[in-house]
This record gives sequence, C-alpha cells and structure tokens, in this order.
Amino acid sequence: MKNSKANAGEGGIKKSDKIPSARFSVSIPSHLLDNLDQMVKEKGYGNRSQAIADMIRTQLVEHRQSTGDREIAGTITLVYDHHKPHLQEMLTAMQHDHHEVIISTLHVHLDHYHCLEVLVVRGKSKDIKKMADNLTTAKGVKHGRLSITTTAKDIL
Repeated sequence: MKNSKANAGEGGIKKSDKIPSARFSVSIPSHLLDNLDQMVKEKGYGNRSQAIADMIRTQLVEHRQSTGDREIAGTITLVYDHHKPHLQEMLTAMQHDHHEVIISTLHVHLDHYHCLEVLVVRGKSKDIKKMADNLTTAKGVKHGRLSITTTAKDIL
C-alpha cells in the first residue's frame, strides 16, 4: 500500500484526486503580459496559470452574484456616527429583521463618535443586496460597502 501522504499535493489532495486541467492559448499585448508577470512575482504565485485561474474565479464570483437566486456569502461593512439620533436602534432593528441571513457581527468603536460594524452574511443574492442597500443608505451611515464572495459550492 502506498503512503497517501507521499501522494498528497497541496491542500492534502491526492494526486489521483486532482481536478483535471485544460490548456488554452491566449493572445494579449506584450505590455499586459509584462504586467501579469510582475503581478505573479509580487503576489507570489507559482506561475501564470495559478494567477489566471485566480482571476477567472474572481470574475465568475462577480458574474454569478448578479443572479438573484444564487446563494452568496459576504460582508456588509458600515461606518457611522453613533451619536446620530435613533441610528443605532434603526440599524439593530434592520439586522433583527434579517437574522436568517446574518451569520455574525463585529462592532468596533473607532473613536468617541464613530463605529465600524461588519456583518457576515449568507443568503440569496437579491436578499443580501437589498439588505445591504437599506443599511448603507440609512441616514447617518458615513460609509457602507457590500463585499461578496462565493459559498464555494459551485466554484473551485
């Protein structure tokens, strides 16, 4: 019997369990290739293929988030003045109204007036976007951003 650790690649995946790769050619301007090579070096990718696969995954996640019925995960980040009358109560009430998609929250006091709140969310794209829009546009919220990623169910 072979030692499975000896056959394991990155992430503990056995070589025999790896997902098959496909090769394709791409023609791009030479300056773009130079910039890609520089990025590969700066980020520490092992090769161009890893970098390009990472970029494709990122674009697929962004593309798929636009589909309203897909499940997504992400964060909603808010910076607000907690001295604004009724703002904190309103934000808390909105969060309670969506408890089924809020996995966790983090609340940080940035200074005497400002708070940073991060909500970790998971649910249908359209529901998450609507909730994020409602939270980030609330009067008194100085900055808000929805950052979406994949739940990893449909992308490797």
